[in-house]
Amino acid sequence: MFGLIGWAFFGLLVGAVAKLVMPGKDPGGCIVTILLGIAGAVVGGYLGRVFGWYGPNEWAGFFMAVLGAVILLVIYRVIFGKPKPE
Repeated sequence: MFGLIGWAFFGLLVGAVAKLVMPGKDPGGCIVTILLGIAGAVVGGYLGRVFGWYGPNEWAGFFMAVLGAVILLVIYRVIFGKPKPE
């Protein structure tokens, strides 16, 4: 159970950093930011380890998680964002 809580806390942290990197209005709220942070952490962490860019417990994993969350946030904004008036 602590593993799930740990991922949620890490996702909150990564989602908050991604939101700071990419400010603006999102179509989702705080929960969506946390979920995107968790997904970004998983995807970024997985890809970084698969390609051998870093090992466990290295700071590069945090940066990859933030990068993954930012990419997911961009995709989320493109898909679910409101169209801008012309």
